[in-house]
Amino acid sequence: MGLEVNAGESTPRPHHDVGGRRVFGECVSVDDEIEWHYLTFETEIPTPAYVSNPALVSRTGPSPPQCPDLQKFTSPFQWSETRKSLLTWLSVTATMLTAYSAGSYSSGEAQMSKEWQVSEVAIAVGITVFTAGFAIAPMVLAPFSEINGRRSMFVVTGVLFVVFQMVCAVTPTYAGMIVARFLVGCAGSTFSTMVGGVVSDIYHAKDRNTAMALFSGAALCGTGLGPLVSGFIAQHMGWRWIFYVQVIVDGTVMALIVLFFQETRGSVLLSRKAKALNKWYDELEAAGYHGMMAATTNDSDKTSPLRIRWKVKSDEERTSIGKMISVSLYRPFHLLLTEPVVFFFSLWISFSWGVLYLMFSAIPLVFETNHGFTLEQSGAVFTALPVGAILSTILSIYQERLARKVFSQKRIAFLDTPEGRLYFACVQSALLPIGCFWFGWTSFPPIPWIVPAISISCATMGIFSIYLAVFNYLADTYHRYASSALAAQSCCRNMLGGTFPLFTKAMFISMTYQGAGSFLGGLAALLTIVPWVLVFFGPTIRARSKFASEILHDNI
Repeated sequence: MGLEVNAGESTPRPHHDVGGRRVFGECVSVDDEIEWHYLTFETEIPTPAYVSNPALVSRTGPSPPQCPDLQKFTSPFQWSETRKSLLTWLSVTATMLTAYSAGSYSSGEAQMSKEWQVSEVAIAVGITVFTAGFAIAPMVLAPFSEINGRRSMFVVTGVLFVVFQMVCAVTPTYAGMIVARFLVGCAGSTFSTMVGGVVSDIYHAKDRNTAMALFSGAALCGTGLGPLVSGFIAQHMGWRWIFYVQVIVDGTVMALIVLFFQETRGSVLLSRKAKALNKWYDELEAAGYHGMMAATTNDSDKTSPLRIRWKVKSDEERTSIGKMISVSLYRPFHLLLTEPVVFFFSLWISFSWGVLYLMFSAIPLVFETNHGFTLEQSGAVFTALPVGAILSTILSIYQERLARKVFSQKRIAFLDTPEGRLYFACVQSALLPIGCFWFGWTSFPPIPWIVPAISISCATMGIFSIYLAVFNYLADTYHRYASSALAAQSCCRNMLGGTFPLFTKAMFISMTYQGAGSFLGGLAALLTIVPWVLVFFGPTIRARSKFASEILHDNI
């Protein structure tokens, strides 16, 4: 079993009395030392000595306590596809709702500005502080998920997410809204940052593509659905109902999570399994049944009655919560400043996310001034975002399957490398600069509104490919440091993305729609060189990386 043993073997005894019962043969007692073994999902649980040799204990005593149900501690990788699919869909639905919350706020900006007599730029700070909470909270909350698991974090933050949405709905002041939006971002962040962890918990790397595509699609689809639905709500029911509706929908989904979401973190399940078994062993000994038929130290093929207990290696390797939080705060920025791959990927995805959030202000501005759209009609243009996200999700799910059927063995082998994760993104990421140029140079009143609207779908598909490529490449390259690398890009992405709505209108008015679109398209085109460089020079760059080369050396 590959187990560590901390005590010697027990010694056989001809007989002794236990709780008034005569115990015969080779056995153990409370006088023997406990041997601590490491528990893994592959560990074969030994049977009690009385089961292997009923003659050890007479039948006159009380019945032994029943073994606990260990089925609920099965490795998540071995769960049924139905169970995995249920958890995946629950998780991505929660991701979509938190993304929805980010964009839905923009539809009520004009009404909030009028009610509180503050500028629309000041009102837009509500998006900025939301993304700030999204960026900062995971670095503090992530260590708690390692100790307490995903479910407890989802339940607690899910309840807080709904509560703070209600605060947004009823707050009477601008300051109250800003504080509440920050707290909504903090609580909702777990349904973005930790869903990737849930996918990694239940799927092996080769099986994650579909789940990760759904996760990425949900994030972008929700971002577009926010202003789309809220535009109708704000025009007909007022801005407060933007949040009331979210309280109802979010509360329903969080109730489903409480009822149906199960713990997925393997180390937490193992710790619970060890505690359940140890408790059972204590109960057996209290009833007078001592010893489990386990392999001896000297001969692993021979079993004998031993007093054993279980421990989990991850519990021993875990440091204090303070140390974990300090590492969680320090390591992402260390990687960001010392690892070129993390830096340039963070820059690439941050700019892409900035363009996505820029649409919250750019779409109403362009379509209301050029085409005379109402708030409701300009909100409907945001349909282009979920359309682009859905198309990209479908394409991402099937393109790799198709490629593996038609590619040569050499190219198929390349797809299994970290650089292979960028194969499709090299081409598809070009859709972002194309969409920016397209949007800018079709933003004229005589041009039908549908033309720039389609460009938004084009840009969204480019953003999707970048988002998915960055997540997969960093996860495959940094392995045990992947959470820190992903935290670095997530922090940069949300912090930078949240600032774009603050200057969008000023930029589009001062530079003209065409100039602003060209400027964004030019920067996006320049950043598309990032995946190409890594496709050709990725192995060399990784070999020079302290963290990536350490992982590579461990895998050899």
